[in-house]
Amino acid sequence: MKDLTDNIPALMADIGQRAKAAAQELAFASPDAKRAALEAAADAIRARRDEIVAANARDMEHARDKGLSAALLDRLMLDAARVQGIVDGVRAVAAQTDPVGQIITEWDMESGLHISRVRTPIGVIGVIYESRPNVTADAGALCLKSGNAVILRGGSESFHSSAVLVECLKDGLRAAGLPDDAVQRVPTRDRAAVQELLTMTDTVDVIVPRGGRTLVDLVQREARVPVFAHLEGICHIYIDAAADPEKALKITLNAKTRRTGICGAAECLLIHRDVVDTIGQGVIKALLNAKVEVRVDETLAGIEGTVPAGPDDWGREFLDMIIAARVVDDIDGAIAHIRTFGSNHTDAIVTEDNAAALRFFTRLDSAILMHNASTQFADGGEFGMGAEIGIATGKLHARGPVGAEQLTSFKYLVRGDGTVRP
Repeated sequence: MKDLTDNIPALMADIGQRAKAAAQELAFASPDAKRAALEAAADAIRARRDEIVAANARDMEHARDKGLSAALLDRLMLDAARVQGIVDGVRAVAAQTDPVGQIITEWDMESGLHISRVRTPIGVIGVIYESRPNVTADAGALCLKSGNAVILRGGSESFHSSAVLVECLKDGLRAAGLPDDAVQRVPTRDRAAVQELLTMTDTVDVIVPRGGRTLVDLVQREARVPVFAHLEGICHIYIDAAADPEKALKITLNAKTRRTGICGAAECLLIHRDVVDTIGQGVIKALLNAKVEVRVDETLAGIEGTVPAGPDDWGREFLDMIIAARVVDDIDGAIAHIRTFGSNHTDAIVTEDNAAALRFFTRLDSAILMHNASTQFADGGEFGMGAEIGIATGKLHARGPVGAEQLTSFKYLVRGDGTVRP
């Protein structure tokens, strides 16, 4: 292919046209062919793991020079274990039931028509994401499984890692006799390429942004192509009056400290007033002992080691060993706080009161609501999807983890027998 990186509009137009042609062919590829492509891609990633780790070392050096935070460096870093995790994720997607062609529902009409609603690929999906190279493999695998072509534009810091991963996915496509243009990567760090991708209505069917508020706001503001919004993860843990102390401690520590740089990490702790001096004190002290900076409201200010919360600490995605904590009068106070400061991503209640859990589930509209479980489970792999392309926080088409099934649309197949309308 001719090098068009000095002409961004021409580069992106070429990528889009090739993706559209590949999508038209991939749409009717057999389940066996797509599975074979993914298995071959997983084999290629495993075989080239040293090359991937070496490319990632170049990316890490670039990211350190840019001054990325420890949490963002953790997102970017690949080692042998994480590469194996990518391999396992691709294999898990390969093993799933192919969603394309599935009959969602069907019925007969008195007119004699038989109508079925059937899953079909969306077409060409543009994925714009920050520096998490695993997203390259996850998005590529899920789009392939669902019969979609994908155009990947990762963060500049993951430039080299993503390049090798895309080549592995292409290896898999070629091995299965499928068009390797079905997975393409924007081969430039130039941000003008993003602007072009957002306006390619002739060749791109949907954009999936995966990143923080700045990225998502940019995409939603400037895209002419429809968008699956993946907003920041301002996740809450609410410790109810009827919480089990041990569960509250385990869940809160895991939700905050397991991995601070992922969108499912807890960023705000809400404590029922009745358990402030018991469970609340214990959980906050455990967070402090785990080296978490706890920013608290006036009620909790007397706990040694905490720091006062500022007005900007509510509704903030820290992505770091920091959590905001405040006291609420009751479950309705917790619900009101989450409605005001949440991002409709993932929120959890810790309680042994099933009525309270039901109230929490019914009155909040986050994409994922949890009862007695860590918010770190907000992940497509943990939902049995093998991987995810993101957590959609919008209300149209897809919500929560977006896996292969969520990357399909549908069409109606109508069958008659010489049937005419009177």
